[in-house]
Amino acid sequence: MTTLRAAVKSAYTLSNINWVTAGFMVAFHLLAVAALWFFSWQNLIVALVLHWMSVGFGISLGYHRLHTHRGFKTSRAFEYFLAICGTLTLEGGPIFWVATHRKHHQLSDQDGDPHSPREGGFWAHVGWILFGDTHHNNTELMGRYAPDLNRDRFYRWLNSYHWVPLTTLGVILLVAGGWSMVLWGIFLRVVVGLHGTWLVNSATHMWGTRRFETRDDSRNSWWVALLTFGEGWHNNHHAHPVSARHGLAWYEFDISWITLKFFSAIGVVSDLKVAKVREPLPAEEAA
Repeated sequence: MTTLRAAVKSAYTLSNINWVTAGFMVAFHLLAVAALWFFSWQNLIVALVLHWMSVGFGISLGYHRLHTHRGFKTSRAFEYFLAICGTLTLEGGPIFWVATHRKHHQLSDQDGDPHSPREGGFWAHVGWILFGDTHHNNTELMGRYAPDLNRDRFYRWLNSYHWVPLTTLGVILLVAGGWSMVLWGIFLRVVVGLHGTWLVNSATHMWGTRRFETRDDSRNSWWVALLTFGEGWHNNHHAHPVSARHGLAWYEFDISWITLKFFSAIGVVSDLKVAKVREPLPAEEAA
C-alpha cells in the first residue's frame, strides 16, 4: 500500500526530476516573461483581479485559513467557491494542498517537513516540487491526511481534476481578449502567485523577526505579508495556527483579515477564530 513517506531531500539530478511538473514550470515561466511584451492596462487589471481571487481568496482565505485550519465558518457554496479559486494558482487541488500543509505544521523544520529551509533555501522554495515526491494528483493517498475534505465528493473530484478550472479560465480569456490576455491572466499571474506562496515556505523560515518562541524557525516578514495578502506573519501563524487573523499587531497589515472582517459584517462568514494574546505584545527578536 502506498503511503505518504517522510519528506527527504532528493539529490538534484536528472534522474530525480519530476519531468511533467518541471515542464509545466519552465513553460509557465517562459510565457510569463513573454507577457511583458504584450502589456495593456486591460491585461494588467485582469491579472490583478484574478491574482486577488486566486491567491487572496483561493489560497489565503480558502486553502489556508479555512480548509486547512478552519479559522472561520461559511456556507458550503462559498467554501466551494474559495476552493475553485485555489485551483487557479497551479498549486494543486484542495486535498493535496491541505494534506501537505498540515504535514508541514506537524513536522515543521524537522525530519519529514515537506519544505524546510534546513534542507536549503532552493529546496524549500521550489526544489521539493521539482525533485520531491509527486502526490498532487493522488487523491486516494492524500485524502488519508485530509479526511475531512476527503469525505466530500466535490473535493475529491476537484482534487483529481484541479486543472479544469484553470483551463476553462484560459479559454474564457482567449475568447474575451486574445492570447495577450491569456499571457497576463494565466501565465504571468500564476508565476507571480507561485513565487509568493513559495516565499512563505522559504523566506519566512529564514529571514525576519520572531515574536513567539515556537519549536520551528518561522519568522514574521512584512514584505512577504505584502506580497501574499498577510501570509507573511508566519511566526504569528505557527504560534496560533487556527487564528484567522495573522497580523496580530495594529501595524501588521493583513489584507485577508480585513477581507474576513468585511465578509463577517455582511454575513458571508462567521465564527472568526482570533488568537488571544496578552497586551502589550511581546517584543520581537530579530533573526
